[in-house]
Amino acid sequence: MELLNIKDLYTNAGNKEILKGLNLKINAGETHVIMGPNGAGKSTLANTILNNPQYKITNGEIYFEGKKINDLKTDERAKKGIFMSFQTPEEVPGISVMNFLKTAKNSKEKEPIKILSFKKEIEENMNKLNMDKSYISRDLNVGFSGGEKKKNEILQMLTLKPKLAILDETDSGLDVDAIKVVSKGISMYKNNKNAVLIITHSTKILQDLKVDYVHILVDGKIIKTGKSSLAKEIEENGYERYK
Repeated sequence: MELLNIKDLYTNAGNKEILKGLNLKINAGETHVIMGPNGAGKSTLANTILNNPQYKITNGEIYFEGKKINDLKTDERAKKGIFMSFQTPEEVPGISVMNFLKTAKNSKEKEPIKILSFKKEIEENMNKLNMDKSYISRDLNVGFSGGEKKKNEILQMLTLKPKLAILDETDSGLDVDAIKVVSKGISMYKNNKNAVLIITHSTKILQDLKVDYVHILVDGKIIKTGKSSLAKEIEENGYERYK
């Protein structure tokens, strides 16, 4: 089943054109990876899919589950099942991790969540992610290390169970052990009804994951698509041949 279909997408950030006719299709059950040099448009793509107002579509269409979503607001896209993990997660004083997750979950569900079973599920996932359970009562990301912030993003993904998870440089700045935990979280989330789009500079996060497609993004366009071996080629040889 087709989840995401991007057709001939052009996007501006301010007065600068970043995406220049990008095409991408993602089906349920697939894991896609986007790699590319700095400034190629990788994060712009992620932000455009979730409708960050700093990025404006000038041409092209984005379809989710067969319906055009160009005019949908960010929260409307999220409620449809699109999730994004940020490269630099924001700190939110005054809102605990538990309250944030509870509010986000309630906004998606038709029936109010059952608090005890919900809290148990969160604690079980925190154990699997090697997170201190005391973090559940702390303000969202406030005083968290870089690794704990990234784990918290994965915890949100596991809790909300989106149809499409976009992970923008989730492995950035993490040590080897933290990357393995993040990869484990992605594997816990992944099934044949959802999909993952991983944006990364490194192949370390891919080592323990089954990757279906790797896309090379250069100057606002996907110029090559291949299997997981393409990521290894890029790690060894860089992007020079694609510029």
